[in-house]
Amino acid sequence: MAGIGRPERRAGRGRGSGKFEQRRTELADAALKTLSELGYARTSLREIAQNSEFSHGVLHYYFADKVDLITYCVRQYKNHCMRRYDGIIATAVTASQLRHEFALAMAETLVRDGDLHRLWYDLRSQSMFDPAFRADVEAIDTGLQDMTWRVATRIGELAHVAPPFGPDVTYGILDGLFQQALLRHCAGDATAAESLIAAIDEVMARFMPLAPV
Repeated sequence: MAGIGRPERRAGRGRGSGKFEQRRTELADAALKTLSELGYARTSLREIAQNSEFSHGVLHYYFADKVDLITYCVRQYKNHCMRRYDGIIATAVTASQLRHEFALAMAETLVRDGDLHRLWYDLRSQSMFDPAFRADVEAIDTGLQDMTWRVATRIGELAHVAPPFGPDVTYGILDGLFQQALLRHCAGDATAAESLIAAIDEVMARFMPLAPV
């Protein structure tokens, strides 16, 4: 049952050593493929070990349990995703350029990393039932919201208009578009990425009607 009998996180074991965190990162990278293919419910530390070069004992040494490993994996990947758009924000010279390049980058990660995003939504859904996930999910969601807000405010600066919504609504709209496209992509819809690009372009243009379309 969720939240019952879960081992304590090993917050102190080996901490203070860069080698410990480096090893956790290596193990998380190796585990991501299995996790993203099977999802939360069908994955255990033993299952991950059977699909990697690492033993169950090694995984259990560095991660207290499945929750510890999964949240570490998803947090690591999402942190990478959040930084992906910084270059686009920094180099765009027009609002329309930034809006379109942001949409293209979203579509690219939809196709290339669909399984990993599917794992993230799985984890976020689980957090509604299992409190062990909630702090990590909230931290990731906050980071993603900050990322989308940086894009929206920069578009506003380039277009000389103010974003019509705050950070939470802006993130909710863009995240909803992405999740719907991901559902279509996972179902085999070959048009999901192109539809996402068109939807983000249209929505962002309507957000800021003075931006060049």
